[in-house]
Amino acid sequence: MSILKKIKQQLKNKDVKVLLENFLSLSLLQVVGYILPLLTLPYIAKVIGVAYFGEIAFASAVIVFFQTLVDYGYNYTGVRDISRIRENKEEVSKVYSTIFFSKLILMVLGFIILVLLIFMIPEFERNRKILLFTFSIIPGYILYPEWLFQGLEKMKYSAILSTIIKLIFTLLIFIVVKSGNDYVYIPLINGAGFLIVGILAFFFIKRLGYSLVRVSVKEIIISLKGSTDMFISLILPNLYTNMSTIFLGNYWGRVSTGIFDAGNKFIGLSQQFTNVLSRAFYPYLARKLEKHSIFERISLILSLIISVGLYFLAPLIVSVFYNNDFVDAVIVIRIMSISPIFIFMMNAYGTNYLVLKGREHVLRNIVLVCSILGLGLSWILVKKYSFIGAAIAITSIWALRGLLTMYYAKRKI
Repeated sequence: MSILKKIKQQLKNKDVKVLLENFLSLSLLQVVGYILPLLTLPYIAKVIGVAYFGEIAFASAVIVFFQTLVDYGYNYTGVRDISRIRENKEEVSKVYSTIFFSKLILMVLGFIILVLLIFMIPEFERNRKILLFTFSIIPGYILYPEWLFQGLEKMKYSAILSTIIKLIFTLLIFIVVKSGNDYVYIPLINGAGFLIVGILAFFFIKRLGYSLVRVSVKEIIISLKGSTDMFISLILPNLYTNMSTIFLGNYWGRVSTGIFDAGNKFIGLSQQFTNVLSRAFYPYLARKLEKHSIFERISLILSLIISVGLYFLAPLIVSVFYNNDFVDAVIVIRIMSISPIFIFMMNAYGTNYLVLKGREHVLRNIVLVCSILGLGLSWILVKKYSFIGAAIAITSIWALRGLLTMYYAKRKI
């Protein structure tokens, strides 16, 4: 049988067609997700400067803790649960409603904690405006249930909505941000984009035949308990990733924070390529885990290409997208250029294997150990070596976590 005939035969398979549609939708989303930030990034860096760039990075690092609290692991456990009942609209609406109201409660709790921290910590009080503006992303984040579209394997809707968010953000950045003092509006613009798209998402969900229904407090508690292991696995890495940025802000100031964030942004953007595969395969693997080896091979090749590209293209990236104030970001990119390989290990053997095998507790324990070690390592290295220490600490812990995750997944295969 010719290769062409084999491809045609595979495309007749419903699962393959859905997987391909999800992958293409996510790929389109990532292309837009790359192009638009690459348009705004040089503009923002030039207009607000490295110090304000660092202040935004500091606020974002703090708010990520609250965003992770509100997510509570549902971006994975919700996808898994929805993908297994997607043919039953009543059950899907029930799960959707339970998660929605759980997130709403967590958002209120998170806001109360943030306000208390602003009153208690001087550094937070000095940055209260940027912190509160950055928190504004969370209401829209709740309204926009990307995890639901992913679980239903309707990623084209997610691609459309995410593209709208980025278009709104890009347009408003060029309209509103005209000087350094306008830096405080950047997170507020992002929050407005999510809020608008969150409202639109309700219409898409209604069109698909799902709606919010009444759920009991008991059901919410059961749901939260069921996602706790995943939440712990997701919140703990912030102890070394985002705390590194917070340490930088406290010990070295806004400029060092801005340099680190400038380099780390491209590490984050590069990881989105492997995340496309991870997210596209996740609901498929939830039903057919025996196909995991295909996902492994494709992800490994992609992560190797990205790592090599980051290392050699680092000087070009910084010269094109930043000014001379950001030149040291080349060091950050090169130190962290190997990280996509370890991110591949975490995705392929963690969320896309151990979680799907119902072994969240194994992943939780790995993350717990690595996060405690990472917090200590970040504090020591950042205090002594500034942004270079932050890059080394995060990359080292990613390496340890990736290798441990692969070891325990392989041991159970």
